[in-house]
Amino acid sequence: MKKPYLFIVFMFLLPWFSLPFLGKKTITRFFPGAIFMSLYVTAEGYLAEKRKWWWFPFHVKPNVIMELPLIFGPFFVGSLWILKFTFGNFKKYVVLNLVIDSLFTFIGVNFLKKIGYVSLVRLNKFQLSLVFLIKSFLMYGFQFIYEKYISRKRSSSTLN
Repeated sequence: MKKPYLFIVFMFLLPWFSLPFLGKKTITRFFPGAIFMSLYVTAEGYLAEKRKWWWFPFHVKPNVIMELPLIFGPFFVGSLWILKFTFGNFKKYVVLNLVIDSLFTFIGVNFLKKIGYVSLVRLNKFQLSLVFLIKSFLMYGFQFIYEKYISRKRSSSTLN
């Protein structure tokens, strides 16, 4: 694929078709963690562009715009699913994230490079794995703090 625009559209839309299977309660509960991570990854994309960690070979500036379908498609929806099945069991969360992140890093990145969507430049696959691991800790920590302090305050204030 020279310019995989159709693939990009499908990559963005396809995960959204799984949302009805998550359920409204799950989406409401984990939406803050998924949004936090999506915004964090978007900001990370600006840093990655500046430091040339990876590159999207499209003539769109800033280059992070081409990262948005990946961020708000599979990463956002995938975050909801991962939190649904693992939140509250940190060990299970870490193992599942390592498996999914490794699949993306060592198989997905090769496919995305082959179709001309993205290439790693100054970041090797091991370093990318570490970046994913750090982000997974950040998302879990954010969701934990959100549920322990922010969500609890909201529910107690609505009861009064």
